[in-house]
Amino acid sequence: MKEKLKGHSAMFTANFLWGIMSPISKAIFLTGTISAFSLTNMRMAGAAILFWIASLFMPRELVTKRDLLLLFVASLFGITLNQGFFVLGLSYTTPIDASVVASLAPIITMILAAFIQKEPMTGKKVVGVFMGLSGALMLILNGAGTVSEGLSGGRVMGDLFCLVAEISFAIYYVAFKGLISRYTPVTLMKWMFLFSAICCLPLGGNDLLSIPYSDLSGTIYLDLFFVVFGATFLSYMLVSIGQKRLRPTILSMYNYTQPIVASLLAVWWGMDSFDLKKGFAILLVFLGVYVVTTSKSRAQVEAEMARQNNVVDK
Repeated sequence: MKEKLKGHSAMFTANFLWGIMSPISKAIFLTGTISAFSLTNMRMAGAAILFWIASLFMPRELVTKRDLLLLFVASLFGITLNQGFFVLGLSYTTPIDASVVASLAPIITMILAAFIQKEPMTGKKVVGVFMGLSGALMLILNGAGTVSEGLSGGRVMGDLFCLVAEISFAIYYVAFKGLISRYTPVTLMKWMFLFSAICCLPLGGNDLLSIPYSDLSGTIYLDLFFVVFGATFLSYMLVSIGQKRLRPTILSMYNYTQPIVASLLAVWWGMDSFDLKKGFAILLVFLGVYVVTTSKSRAQVEAEMARQNNVVDK
């Protein structure tokens, strides 16, 4: 129970930090001095440096060549594609839209788990998937219909980019649990962020060099520190802790804390507003998440079948 409590606490804190990151990142983009590619490269390079520094104060772990290859693939899904598409999507859409799309992760994870881990796809899960996807579709179409809004031109594309980011992270949750359990969080993250930085810096290095750093305000530097240290270094450390202790579906369930945090901050800072359609879309997503995550797991189904067989045998 203590280990599970650690996992739940870690995942809640990580998603809480990601919820704060959405409006803060949007505030950075609105300055017009830092692009989505630049912020993504800052996160990857900054976190890589922090994790390698942290590894100097911990016992050294040897990683096999095979696992290094797996960590490279894991970094593509868990960091490179996830962060790249999410930050790029956030530069086009609003913090609330981005975080609500992020709450679809439990549904996506359940679908992938059915194919990869052979989790049962029950009628209840199908209903939940339909509800969640309907809510996301309403959200995207609502963004497309608000032509008068300043972000409307790329809002649909931004929402879709965020959806790709969540699919990528769901693959990371489901496919790499065995790999994650073999190493400490710092060892895992130092290699994954190093690989991600190597992949992305060649594409965004020029953007980083062109930023007028001397003209940035102290507030922007504080925002960048939070995004790199809090919402990247600390959050990914916590995710790897939770990943060792909880099932993929439970991990992804914590994504629905992000829209709550991001929505409150975005409305408070005047970056977004609620309307009836958006509220109904959010409700559909949350109901879909609830229905899917309360469905029976493969272990529960097998346990019930075993009990029934025992009863028949007696």
